[in-house]
Parts: sequence; C-alpha cells; structure tokens
Amino acid sequence: MRCLGLGLGLRLLLLLLLAALLGGEAAAGAVTCGSVLKLLNTRHSVRLHSHEVKYGSGSGQQSVTGVDTPDDANSYWRIRGKSDVSCQRGTAVKCGQAIRLTHVNTGKNLHTHHFASPLSNNQEVSAFGDDGEGDDLDIWTVQCSGTYWERDDAVRFKHVGTEVFLSITGEQYGHPIRGQREVHGMSTPNHHNYWKAMEGVFIKPNVEPAKHDEL
Repeated sequence: MRCLGLGLGLRLLLLLLLAALLGGEAAAGAVTCGSVLKLLNTRHSVRLHSHEVKYGSGSGQQSVTGVDTPDDANSYWRIRGKSDVSCQRGTAVKCGQAIRLTHVNTGKNLHTHHFASPLSNNQEVSAFGDDGEGDDLDIWTVQCSGTYWERDDAVRFKHVGTEVFLSITGEQYGHPIRGQREVHGMSTPNHHNYWKAMEGVFIKPNVEPAKHDEL
C-alpha cells in the first residue's frame, strides 16, 4: 500500500508540474483571453455598459456608461488581444498586456480619443468599430500588481494611445439614459479608475467555461 501511495503521489506531482509548465496552474484564478465578463468600478459600484445610444456631442460615436443594474445584458465585454494571435482563447491575461474590450451585443470596441466627455470635461470614452474591428485607439493595457490579471483583483485599464485611465467620477446623465454614469478617461491613476471582474463566462486553458450566470 505504501508503494501504491507513493506511485500515486509521484504521478500527481508530475501532473501538477506539467500543468504549471503549460500555464494551467498560473491561469487557474486569472482572467483569460476569450472570456466574456462584466466590469465593476469599485469606487462607484457600477458596471461598464454600452448600448445603441450615440453621444449628442463630441465624436457622436456609441456611448459608454456605468449602470447600477447587475443583470443588464448590455454590460458584457469580451476580452481580446491587440491581435487575435496575441491573445489566444483560454490563455491568462498578464499584467501589462495590451488588450481590446469588445462589447458583446454591438460588436464595438472600448475606445477613447481627444474629445471632451459631455459631463465632466475629461476625455470621452466611446464604443467604436464594426464586428470587433476598429483602430489603434481601441488598445488598453491591464495594470495590476502580480503576474496575471486575477479575477479577485482590482485593476486599472490604461489607454495606449492617449495614456488616460478608464474612470468614473459619478456624473449622471439625464434623458434618454437617465441615471447612468459618465465613463471617461483621466490622466492620473486614482481610486476612480479601479475595476474588478464580475459576472461572466471565464474560459479555462482547456476551453471549458469556469463560471457563468444569465448568459
């Protein structure tokens, strides 16, 4: 029995080492490429949201807001790389990695540019492109403290092209999106630009869903 136990122990150890070499262990609690999730602003407790409502000023592109409702289907975003090759489905997203956030229901990417946001006069954040393809102003880097973007961590998203941080400071819209919060870019890192992964479908390295809700 001792020999059998030792054999099983060695096999288990080898499997764990192999999994670690393949990235499975490192990715176990990480957000992965291809995952679909909601992002919660930890300061204001609203989820990143978009919809087919365009800004009435600035760029006139599709607006991006923050919503209180946790079960709104327009708050799902897909994690993609700067290119499809750079972020293969099921691989853990590293801290400092360049990603795109594609709005699931409209196929547009989270985007920012040198337009003033309508309420706070920070930098406008919009949703841009078609079927997940936009331009270089759709690229953000994930700022976190470890090796990977962990699901339980609060992280920042820094825009590559303009170096602003994805932020909310609490301003609320009126008609036709009454009560929704303005999302914008800020030049400094602070407590308004922390985000946490929430509800969604998280793809494991073996391409099996790790958790899900109403999708």
